Amino acid sequence: MKIRNEFLPFSRPSIGETEINKVVSCLKSGWITTGALAGELEDKFCALTSASRAIALNSATAGMHLALSAMDISAGDEIITPSLTFASTVNMIALRGAIPVFVDIDYGTLNINPGSIEEKITSRTKAIIPVHFAGVPADMEQINKLAAKYNLTVIEDAAHAIGTYYKGVHAGGFGNIAIFSFHPIKNITTGEGGMITVNDTLLEKKIRLLRFHGIERDAWKRYGRGGNPTYDIAAPGYKYNLPDLLAALGLAQLERLQELNLRRSHLAGLYQNGLKDIQGIDLPEVPVYDHTHSWHLFIIKVVVIKRDEFMQRLAEYNIGYGLHFPPAHLLKYVQEKYAGNIGNLLETERAADRIISLPLFPDMQDADIEYVCDAIKEIVRHGR
Repeated sequence: MKIRNEFLPFSRPSIGETEINKVVSCLKSGWITTGALAGELEDKFCALTSASRAIALNSATAGMHLALSAMDISAGDEIITPSLTFASTVNMIALRGAIPVFVDIDYGTLNINPGSIEEKITSRTKAIIPVHFAGVPADMEQINKLAAKYNLTVIEDAAHAIGTYYKGVHAGGFGNIAIFSFHPIKNITTGEGGMITVNDTLLEKKIRLLRFHGIERDAWKRYGRGGNPTYDIAAPGYKYNLPDLLAALGLAQLERLQELNLRRSHLAGLYQNGLKDIQGIDLPEVPVYDHTHSWHLFIIKVVVIKRDEFMQRLAEYNIGYGLHFPPAHLLKYVQEKYAGNIGNLLETERAADRIISLPLFPDMQDADIEYVCDAIKEIVRHGR
């Protein structure tokens, strides 16, 4: 097999003239910080998800921080979450003085196992954070039933789930808090950014206050025509607002969401077909319930050889890759601070040293997928 000359990256945002023109138009307008375009992106996200409120932010991590802060999560409170998630979730729990309580996953889908949640609920539990992992929805019917039974808040980690549907409902459309990411590797991007959706007017008001220093009016309302530049601080807040310059990019990307996700689905299908007969590689599984997978990531599990060797060999073939994610319960500070709360996470640990994310982005060519599949076949054959 001939090794390609050009490096195939793990991910690359799909940016075209539509995005460029939208951003240039914002630059020419003279208003580039949070304003009308950020508001328009919020409205369109409500339309997408069916949530009643959306607040644009500079990251999904900011969304998790604001959600926990608005809920008054504090020392001793417990938050249920899978360990197989990005570290920012556990970081935000820790920074509130709360305790992450880890629940095991389903090895095939890498999603939280709803059957393992109830045994972890105590009188101190305040919330459940399911992750729609890699773009496949968690079993929200089961999770929401448990939350209602124990009067818990559900915070959907929907960072991977723009375009993800569970039984016909888009992620964030179940009446819960939901947090989305617009990082450059996500299905749509604002460069950096995020969105939090809620269905509670009081919670929305609190999050908006916390988003921008505790000031009740954004800058465009204070400095626009006829605006009043005076302000008061209702509560100390943060600096988490999304500028219009980034929202412009997001609006153009959102217009292309169906196109981008259809391309991802097509590429994922090529991977499934090209890798289906390779022994020693476990392919991503999908749940039996009705859903639409947004294919944010295509994650395989390498069984036949050590993952480090597999990654090294991919690099030799000029192929990029990702790791999503090192389980949070194995991180140094989590081990030191929460050792007594980790418990048995057998399926998480079974997957932990096997998972690897293959290149997947809309501008990939079908031939790129064929190349990756051929490379993996060679790597596995020589690795036995």
